[in-house]
Amino acid sequence: MFSKFFIDRPIFATVLAVLMVLAGLLTVSSLPVAQYPDITPPTVSVMASYPGANAETVARTIGVPIEEQINGVENMLYMSSNSGSDGSYSLTVTFEQGTDIDQAAIDVQNRLNQAEPTLPAAVKQQGITVNKESTNIVLFCALEGDSTGKYDALYLTNYANINLVNELSRVKGVGGVQAFGGGNYSMRVWLDPELMRARGLTPGDVLSAIQSQNMEVSAGDVGAAPTAGADAFQFTLVSQGRLQSPEEFGNIIIRSDGDGLLRLRDVARVDLGSISYAATTLVSGKEAALLGIKQLPGANALDVSKAAKKELDRLSQYFPPGVKYSVIEDTSQFVTASIEEVAVTFVETTLIVMIVILIFLQNWRAVIIPMLTIPVSLIATFAVMKLMGFTINTLTLFGLVLAIAIVVDDAIVVVEDCSRLVDEGKLSRRQSAEKAMNELTGPVIGEVLVLLSVFIPTAFVSGITGQLYKQFALTIAVSTAFSGFNALTLTPALCALFLTPRNKNTKNVIYKVFNKGYNAVEAFYKRVVGHALNHAKLAILAFVIIAVIGIIAFLKWPTSYIPQEDQGYFMSSIQLPQGASLERTEKVVNSLSDEIRRRLPEVSDVMAISGFSFLGGGASSNMGSLVVVLKPWKERKSKSQSVFAMIDSVRNIADSYQEAIVFSVNPPTIPGLGMSSGLEMQLLDINNLGAAEMMKAIASIQEAAKDEPRISSITTMYQGEVPQYRLNIDRDRVKLQGLTMSDVFSTLAYYMGGSYVNDFVEFGRVYQVTLKGDDSARGNIEDVMKLSVRNSGGEMVPFASFTTIESVMGQPTASRYNMYATAAITANVAHGVSSSDGIKAMEQLVKKTLGNNYSYAWTGEAYQETQSGTTVTAVFLFAIILTLLVLAAQYESWTDPIAVVLSMPIAILGTVLGCMFMSQSISIYTQIGLILLLGLSAKNAILIVEYATYFRRSGVTIKQAALDAGVIRFRPIMMTAIAFILGVMPMMFATGAGAESRVSLGTAVVFGMLLNAILGTLFVPNFWDMMQTFQEKVLSKFFKGVDDVPAQSSDDIPKGSI
Repeated sequence: MFSKFFIDRPIFATVLAVLMVLAGLLTVSSLPVAQYPDITPPTVSVMASYPGANAETVARTIGVPIEEQINGVENMLYMSSNSGSDGSYSLTVTFEQGTDIDQAAIDVQNRLNQAEPTLPAAVKQQGITVNKESTNIVLFCALEGDSTGKYDALYLTNYANINLVNELSRVKGVGGVQAFGGGNYSMRVWLDPELMRARGLTPGDVLSAIQSQNMEVSAGDVGAAPTAGADAFQFTLVSQGRLQSPEEFGNIIIRSDGDGLLRLRDVARVDLGSISYAATTLVSGKEAALLGIKQLPGANALDVSKAAKKELDRLSQYFPPGVKYSVIEDTSQFVTASIEEVAVTFVETTLIVMIVILIFLQNWRAVIIPMLTIPVSLIATFAVMKLMGFTINTLTLFGLVLAIAIVVDDAIVVVEDCSRLVDEGKLSRRQSAEKAMNELTGPVIGEVLVLLSVFIPTAFVSGITGQLYKQFALTIAVSTAFSGFNALTLTPALCALFLTPRNKNTKNVIYKVFNKGYNAVEAFYKRVVGHALNHAKLAILAFVIIAVIGIIAFLKWPTSYIPQEDQGYFMSSIQLPQGASLERTEKVVNSLSDEIRRRLPEVSDVMAISGFSFLGGGASSNMGSLVVVLKPWKERKSKSQSVFAMIDSVRNIADSYQEAIVFSVNPPTIPGLGMSSGLEMQLLDINNLGAAEMMKAIASIQEAAKDEPRISSITTMYQGEVPQYRLNIDRDRVKLQGLTMSDVFSTLAYYMGGSYVNDFVEFGRVYQVTLKGDDSARGNIEDVMKLSVRNSGGEMVPFASFTTIESVMGQPTASRYNMYATAAITANVAHGVSSSDGIKAMEQLVKKTLGNNYSYAWTGEAYQETQSGTTVTAVFLFAIILTLLVLAAQYESWTDPIAVVLSMPIAILGTVLGCMFMSQSISIYTQIGLILLLGLSAKNAILIVEYATYFRRSGVTIKQAALDAGVIRFRPIMMTAIAFILGVMPMMFATGAGAESRVSLGTAVVFGMLLNAILGTLFVPNFWDMMQTFQEKVLSKFFKGVDDVPAQSSDDIPKGSI
């Protein structure tokens, strides 16, 4: 016997356990810590700029050629782009989970190279960048000045870029650092059209002058060989090339004539300004620069956060007087808080399990043995997690918490049987351990194999869902394997050393009350099982009804992808009327920000961005965004202080802002899966109907949604038409007045759109020189008509002589999805409605309202949910089939495995009842819990089936064997079930960071295990009775040797045994 070797050698068993613990302890500190595994689909971004171009021009000249080439790049899931009215273009290509991000970036770059020759020269001159996107932002920091206002956002942003970004980028685990707020420095040349016209100059003259006088010079050297001179030295020649200061640029000579020198400062204002004034940023009402610090995939979020803060502390010693930094949002705090909450649950579970074992076994020595074996199995699991490339995250911690019940179950089975034999007083401790292991080695191995057969299939599921399953299930599978090994080695060795008979005449009141109650329950169980065995048909019919109800309820009950979590912050998007200026938007955004901070004490900081929307609107003067950061979870314990309550509060505050549309959203639970936790849909203009029709389509969907009870609201930042001016240029007049169209367009672009000239070097960095008309030239549309173009005769011809103005409507931003013009809309489901029902409702609304005119596509979490629809069903079926095959191989029987597997549907019904009771949808966590329950229900059934088979082979009748097996295994099954249920129950009532996930998982496993403990123990004897009878009376007629048990049978159990 395998276990006898270790019973005889307890020190050897102890050494093996110590080695397992040491292996786990040595690796646990090196395991990365993160909220989730590295499961976010990798993304690659492409950025370009076309100064002065509007959104439609950018989309047509940049977006179309680039996207035509990149479309279909290997492993691409989808791509989306935004073209802004400021000339900006951004494309995000999302790849399948598991794609090598480095190779994906190379593939995108290669495709981009093919498109680059077709792009406008100004775009190529600006440069096109391809970046690997990291969505895991660990820290948001603000760099602020003092109350004197000496340091504005422009200075602070560039100080951060120059002095902080590179230093922080070198911190171990940091994947990238981005500073934003005031824009990069640029030497801004603001042309005065009136002064230019009076001197007969065009912007092209100025551009040429700057380019010719701001250039690098390679002056050479003196005395370099070969030379005829006898000079003993060689000197390098230095000459001023690139200019640096506004004064030096102002001194650039435009021309010289009889009137003297005409310098740049005579016709323009030159200053060191920002490359872009399209957006502004405030933090808690003050100008600031924001630093976003991203984490490398696989890095430890906690270590990255600590190291980045330490580096910031070091760098802060060199800050200018009055400048300081503050951490606005540390996403690792959510990870830390979640891990702390799970750790508390871990301790609670362990204590509860210990108390349950003590009450059942009433022997401190019997309690100590499981308490010693639990940490051995769990700590050893860390070593294998390291080998599998896992991290310490929400899923693996959940797995370890739930593994406590599984690990202690194996120990309890052994300890309880040894205790029972020791209490009988007929055998010594060693003999009791040996006899117990003779009885239990098969069941323990069977239980481990069943659990492995349930969990291992999850390793072959692809995509994000597969990664979520894998990290949870394989963590439990590994701890189960270690637990099974310890149950065969360490536990019996300890039993042989420590166990003593319990005091049957205990005076402990708690024990007496428990024993009396338990004996009554056991007697009741014996009677019910006996009656069920005598009325097998009714019992089986009852089971069939329960199983059918459970399966139908599971298939019909609302589902969701991942529960929304309180992550300590949320985002608000603000949209003013179309065409609203940036200054007007700033007033509204800043006012709302101030009011939120004033009226909501739960708010810690508010980041306010004007001119840009995080939620799909892109860059536009009438858009704004707020990032509202809440105080730590320990200071927000009530539901009225949760992120969901704060979103409702901001919604109520925003109702008083009549000129703006404001909607707030919770960020997605998994970073990188969209921008919000709502249902994100892309409405695709497949028939190229245009922006005006798209606006009508969205309005019709929003109107139809009012009659759809499953949808509470539909929001969008799409702006199909905003007021614009069209300049109608008479080409005949242009020609007659000696002008060329290229001169007309270039003048317009230089004055109104701005133009990159060349570069200058300052603070050790290269910045752009930008040419644009002064604000007096761009105040209103009439100013455009005053602009002048020089004709072939040297005369200045005003725009008014060949141009008329027309008011039109056009797009401020142009969005595309998989090469179609698109509008991003977000649907928020009604309270109590699952995301799966919301997805169905939205799909029905689009089809019913828009017909075949438009198509749609899901993104973010909704996309993942639609892709994972059949995954759980396939996993369940595969797990059940594998369980049957494993048990059939072990028992050399097809009937016993069926008796085991038939108990599984009871757990499914329990899970659905739990979701109903707790108002939970069936999420991925519910499905993960259900996979665990399938294994646990089979594990309990194995104990009964194994003993029933043992009794039958001892000559007992079928029904008596079923009854005796149920009764004798009732105690350990109840002990492990109660320990599991009470141990996991804290998860079901969790609060704080990560609570929603714990509640979802806890609900599934508590209710599923509860119903399985109640009904499973009643039905399993019937299942075995039915299958054993079938084997002996039917199969034995066709296959000789099948029935090798004693030929004793009785249709009824003797009345005296009931």
